[in-house]
Amino acid sequence: MTRTQRRTNFNSSRLIQMLADLALLDAPEPKFAFAEKLGQWVDFVSANTLSSALSAITVSPKGGTSASQPATLAEELVRTRTKLENSITKSFAQQAASARREPSFAKPGKPFDVASAYLPFRRNYLAHQRDMDLSIRPLRANAREALARSSPALRKLAVLDATLESILNDRESKLLATLASLLEKRFARLFKSHQQELTDTQQADNPGLWMEPGGWLARFCTELQTVLLAELDLRLQPVVGLIETFNNEKPKPP
Repeated sequence: MTRTQRRTNFNSSRLIQMLADLALLDAPEPKFAFAEKLGQWVDFVSANTLSSALSAITVSPKGGTSASQPATLAEELVRTRTKLENSITKSFAQQAASARREPSFAKPGKPFDVASAYLPFRRNYLAHQRDMDLSIRPLRANAREALARSSPALRKLAVLDATLESILNDRESKLLATLASLLEKRFARLFKSHQQELTDTQQADNPGLWMEPGGWLARFCTELQTVLLAELDLRLQPVVGLIETFNNEKPKPP
């Protein structure tokens, strides 16, 4: 593997910590039990589904050798991560350059409309979320398939991951979909703070300076990109876990 994978735990997700730092979420509870937290997401019916799936795989006689090797899966993970990271940084650089050249939502003589001004940023964020979903789902499925063709323990893990994904995906998707709206609050808050600073210093506003270093809009663009990259890390965590487990299970060469 050519790249070290980022590690986080359930309670110290970089995304959650960043949202807390931006005052968009309450700070995470570091000692909150994983099992108790997961129990809030899994109802009785889902728990039965999970139990049945694990019982079925325990008695399954299926065996075989995985067609994919840990190194191959790790390389696929790196390619996917790099592609998505590059797409995010490139699109935000283009959006920032466009805002710097022509802040079209700042029209002289007209009040600043937060919802309209934020719309291009919302669209960009949602587009990247769709790209992540379309790229990471097949990657995760490939990792599970590799595990399912390996040892009984790894087959069990593959079934566990597939079942948990089906149980938790709907709620996870809904929560992640709220990020764009949360960031609109941050957008509005930064603009309000910018206005207050102008009032305090008795200066006239100049939209042409919003994207200059230290400008409120430049700061927001940086935060938006950083949050999106943290979300990418969060979405990739299950895949990283599967691949690392597969790698650790394989016999090491002498």
